Amino acid sequence: MPRFLRPFVVVPVLFLASLSPGYAAAPAPSPTTPALVAAATKEGTVIFYTSMDLQVAESLAKAFQDKYPGVTVQVERSGAERIYQRITQEYDSNIHNVDVVDSSDAANLVDYKHRGWLIPYVPADLAKWPANQKDPDGYFAANRATLSVIGYNTKLIQPGDAPKSYADLLDPKWKGKIVKAHPSYSGNIMTATYELTKAPGLGWPYLQKLGQQQIMQVQSSTEPPKKLALGERPVMFDGNEYNALMLIDAGAPIKIVYPVEGTPLITGAAGVMKDAPHPNAARLFINYLFSTEAQQLLVTTGELRSFNPGVKEPAGRVPLSKIKVFTADPTEQEKAVDEIKQKYAEYFGT
Repeated sequence: MPRFLRPFVVVPVLFLASLSPGYAAAPAPSPTTPALVAAATKEGTVIFYTSMDLQVAESLAKAFQDKYPGVTVQVERSGAERIYQRITQEYDSNIHNVDVVDSSDAANLVDYKHRGWLIPYVPADLAKWPANQKDPDGYFAANRATLSVIGYNTKLIQPGDAPKSYADLLDPKWKGKIVKAHPSYSGNIMTATYELTKAPGLGWPYLQKLGQQQIMQVQSSTEPPKKLALGERPVMFDGNEYNALMLIDAGAPIKIVYPVEGTPLITGAAGVMKDAPHPNAARLFINYLFSTEAQQLLVTTGELRSFNPGVKEPAGRVPLSKIKVFTADPTEQEKAVDEIKQKYAEYFGT
């Protein structure tokens, strides 16, 4: 049985802008060398701030440690917006704990770059990436992607009664039955909300109406699929695709719906911090993160999407090229963050 309702026509992904004024050209790609491995092993640790699901992040860390047993990965997992607040507070206080940062809100990386908190560093495998999925100045790149999807519990809702569009979720029959994550915690949801506010026929007027549907509000985008699987709500508005797929793979009664209007594509990004306490381990880790081996792990184990053309798609998963998606320019999204938080609190509460 297919895990999905239907494929869609692709919409081109527009992610990163052209060469930024005031920045030099990106540095040459940096391969993993014996000298880098030796220097990283001497440092012994890499501290990884990430917003990806903890289970997936720990699988990535274990695979790295198996490959480079002299370097331990310290995973610090939280929502993207919480990580942004933490790094801002640390750097404003001249505290430098983090080596590599990964965020589901790529606008965070744009901000770190503008503040001078990242170094330009280009892992060798990024040569395989589409140009519009990496910073033209070499400060960060898209290490993963997912989709913000609708879903329903198949034990509580029959397929013929299930929502097929965002418009369907405004039906009074769904009042008090929807679970939704929060953009002030989750970068995934911040990006999805931004994209929905720009989508034709949706926008803030739609979200204002949705806010009247007595939504169950949770924090992380990882949570709605779990609430759905437990039957705490029969419908989710914006859970992330990869957690939903992981639960489906484990036998959870979940069906994913790609809304007819389009589905928000959430592109995560990663970079090396300028004042990383373990700079060589940071470079080794991000080289691994963008390697085909690690990207395949994120796809196979974590059901994430990759821009590496050498990665094999899981059997039965709808290819990204078959899904109509909404996209975001992180530079423009960065400018809209305060408005999103303000209006969201107005329509959905804090």
